[in-house]
Amino acid sequence: MSNLYILDHPLIQHKITYIRDVNTGTKQFRELVNEVSMLMGFEITRNLPVKTTEVKTPVTTCESQVLTGKKIGIIPILRAGLGMVDGLLELLPAAKVGHIGLYRDPETLQPVEYYIKLPTDIQERILIVVDPMLATGGSANDAIDSLKKRGAKSIKLMCLVAAPEGVKLIQENHPDVDIYLGALDESLDEDGYIVPGLGDAGDRLFGTK
Repeated sequence: MSNLYILDHPLIQHKITYIRDVNTGTKQFRELVNEVSMLMGFEITRNLPVKTTEVKTPVTTCESQVLTGKKIGIIPILRAGLGMVDGLLELLPAAKVGHIGLYRDPETLQPVEYYIKLPTDIQERILIVVDPMLATGGSANDAIDSLKKRGAKSIKLMCLVAAPEGVKLIQENHPDVDIYLGALDESLDEDGYIVPGLGDAGDRLFGTK
């Protein structure tokens, strides 16, 4: 099964409270999503490989650790995932960014890729798939399928809030993908919205209805 990590750091939980609040406007919502993404990034990068190097300080020389240079890719699921990219880039400025756009055909209910643009070397990268919400899990599942078909070998999924239904789908279909959440909510309602959730993340990020 996928490893599930719920990031309960007080700063993350504090900011998610305001992200949920219906009275939080577009500007503040964007800022909060950016900040929470950066804070979650500290946790999702906790186990990046490091190596020992020698450094000369003003006092002496010592051995210290640096990243080994393992490449990172940030993959937002369009469109709401875009709101989480800049926070991660603050921590990982050398990361490359790919994009996946999907919709579900209303007749066949099968996923349709309307846009995909990825780094050419995704098989060599640790990929962080980002989407504020993991509801039914359909979009994240399809995005991970697309990445694996193109050779991706190391994938992590990062979402602000999730429903148990979405977590279950990813765990069953992609047991090798670690899932990082700011909060695991109660359920989905009859319209597929996460309860209590935060509404439509895309609309709140971009000021659309």
